[in-house]
Amino acid sequence: MSPWLILLVPLLIVALLVYRHMAKRKRRAALLATPLTPQQRHIVEQLVPLVTRLPNTLRAAHEGKINLFLDQVTFRGKNGVEVTEAMRLSIAAQACLLIVNSPQWYDTIRNVLLYPAVFDTGRGRHDGTLVHEHRHGTLGESWQRGPVVLSWNDALHGGLRADDGENVVIHEFAHQLDSLTGHTNGIPILRKGQAYAKWEQAMLDAYHAHVAKVEAGEPALIDPYGATNHEEFFAEGIVTFFEKPQALKAHEPALYAEFSKLLALNPAEWN
Repeated sequence: MSPWLILLVPLLIVALLVYRHMAKRKRRAALLATPLTPQQRHIVEQLVPLVTRLPNTLRAAHEGKINLFLDQVTFRGKNGVEVTEAMRLSIAAQACLLIVNSPQWYDTIRNVLLYPAVFDTGRGRHDGTLVHEHRHGTLGESWQRGPVVLSWNDALHGGLRADDGENVVIHEFAHQLDSLTGHTNGIPILRKGQAYAKWEQAMLDAYHAHVAKVEAGEPALIDPYGATNHEEFFAEGIVTFFEKPQALKAHEPALYAEFSKLLALNPAEWN
């Protein structure tokens, strides 16, 4: 082979990689700047009424991130589920609420698997890379690098009921946010200037109080499933942050403040 060719081949490979990287960045920016169509926006507002509470300053960012999510993620129906655009929009809209005002992104998620209702995979509850939500059967699973597995019936109803404190999509994608550190343990990547000591104190104080209430059979603001462990408390706490924000701020102000800093959101003030 010619010496010139020996030198040229690596340069061509580098040029190709740079071109692909730049093209990917350009496509990402275009998707983030693209609004939903009026029909898509109507579907989202009907199936996920929580989005109608978003401040106007966040609406465009939310729609752009929905488009990026839909471009990245393939939805696969299981056990007879036929995936529709409405299903994809509902789940993407709920998942993107968590990162609407955050630099974090679900980089490793490529697939969302949808079962018609609760399902049983026959696996254990937690194996270090997988987080299950067990109640009566499995409502959802979150693998550390994907996929996310959901009961469509529960994903649908979680989106439709914006203030009942139950949302399997937000729950499972809270696990995804948590796992960006490489571990799913209730300690996500914190925002710049957010102190781990304050995060830990707020989380542990609220968690222990929650466990005590659940064990005593007392009513708890955060779903009792959050008493399972720290990562489930984080996921259920995020659900409560979005669906019962005023109550969480009143009863657990330190926890609410840390969630608010983490996500750069203040849903207690949304209309």
